Amino acid sequence: MRPPRAPGVPRVAFLTFAKRSEISGAASVTQPCSAFHTSALRRKTAATVHVLALAIALGGATAYGAAECACDPAQPETMKVRQCGLCREAEKQPAGAAIFFLKDINPRKPNRWLALPRAHGDARHHLHDMGAPDRTALWKAAIAKAKELWGDEWGVAYNGEKVRTQCHTHIHIGKLLKGVETSRFVVVNGPAQIPAPPGEGVWVHPHRKRLHVHLGEQTTETVLLR
Repeated sequence: MRPPRAPGVPRVAFLTFAKRSEISGAASVTQPCSAFHTSALRRKTAATVHVLALAIALGGATAYGAAECACDPAQPETMKVRQCGLCREAEKQPAGAAIFFLKDINPRKPNRWLALPRAHGDARHHLHDMGAPDRTALWKAAIAKAKELWGDEWGVAYNGEKVRTQCHTHIHIGKLLKGVETSRFVVVNGPAQIPAPPGEGVWVHPHRKRLHVHLGEQTTETVLLR
């Protein structure tokens, strides 16, 4: 059910890029050298084919996310590509709306929302390139929406630059899954203290009266209920 505070919110599809697991390449010490190299080559080739096939299925997205971000509202032809989809949605919003929300229409993510700034950033729309006041306002809005939807079980996540497939800055909103807590986090008092490390993903959830901010990852939205 759509929350009552967000009537008429436009719908938009959002793609995620799956991470492939690391390839071991380990071999028995009794294996002949030539057989070892042949086996390793086959594994590497298979992994490359798998990644390329996945990239093609996602409409040309590469392992480095939305690599081509030339979305420019002043040049409508640049806004037609897939990775500018969220930029197009931003252009539909009232000029005075600093932040807006979108319901994720991916049928595999029926519980997800996105929080987005109305303004366009430069090039890749990096979160760390936003001014501190604007970035804090975006986190505050995302967290408020998450609390509205999920109470104390909320979580918000920003994917790292290598896996993003949309140019426009956006934060994923959802219910935090059980058992996803790791040791890679810092504790902050509020949204203004959430760090913005260049290129990294960030996910945030409540802990007592403070926030745990997890850093050093790329695909972060997977900690949220789909």
